[in-house]
Amino acid sequence: MLQAMQATAECPKPVPQKAPLLTVDNVTLRYKTSNLLITATEKVSFSVGESDRFVLLGPSGCGKSTLLKAIGGYMTPSSGTIHINGRQVKRPGPDRMMVFQEFDQLMPWKTVLENVMFPLLMARKLPRQQAEALAREYIEKVKLTRAIDNYPHTLSGGMKQRVAIARGMAMQPDVLLMDEPFAALDALTRRQMQDELLQLWEDTKFTVIFVTHSIAEAIKISNRILLLSPHPGRVKAEVVDVDKIRHDAAASAELEQEIHNLLFSNEPGHRE
Repeated sequence: MLQAMQATAECPKPVPQKAPLLTVDNVTLRYKTSNLLITATEKVSFSVGESDRFVLLGPSGCGKSTLLKAIGGYMTPSSGTIHINGRQVKRPGPDRMMVFQEFDQLMPWKTVLENVMFPLLMARKLPRQQAEALAREYIEKVKLTRAIDNYPHTLSGGMKQRVAIARGMAMQPDVLLMDEPFAALDALTRRQMQDELLQLWEDTKFTVIFVTHSIAEAIKISNRILLLSPHPGRVKAEVVDVDKIRHDAAASAELEQEIHNLLFSNEPGHRE
């Protein structure tokens, strides 16, 4: 059954089996609107291990995307700290690459190949010839070799997201950050992209932090799920070892119902 795990400094943090690659320690995030100070998350703590498929799950308004931006270095916590490989996150860096929901994240005047190469060249990570070879490798991994010379306006929504994933992974970051990347796709394409993401993970075992508000999607793609309560986002529970039930339809359905009940109740918990 699910057991309580509150997001407070006194409570133990989730500990992955491997040494943590990334730690979020009592992070509170606030931002200003024209006339309000909004608290997006409050004292959120968790850790992510190497090769984890870690999902931040919760309803709209729980601070999932805001938390992902802070991990990416685009926001500074009001309190608490974020560390990756022992270094405190203070700004964006090539060790954390983001894939967003929007389809317009690609540069329309550049081809698929040029879009994937661009961050490599801007970061001066590799000479042009090696950058092109690496970009071609990841374009092949996301099954877009035939569209390598196409421009974004000729691509479907799913193909654009494949380009964005290839671009992020070509940088070979420590963590790939994905902010509801499939939410704007139709149901069939979304399911296909979930399958392809899992296959890509099987091939490379990259570390990903994935934001979604879909319980079914979280169960399908994760090995760990962190549940956040809304307004402001606090850790409500963690679900671990999701891989053990992924291919069991009955167990997956039972877990989906438990998570739904938990997110919309006042009884937090933790499932082993």
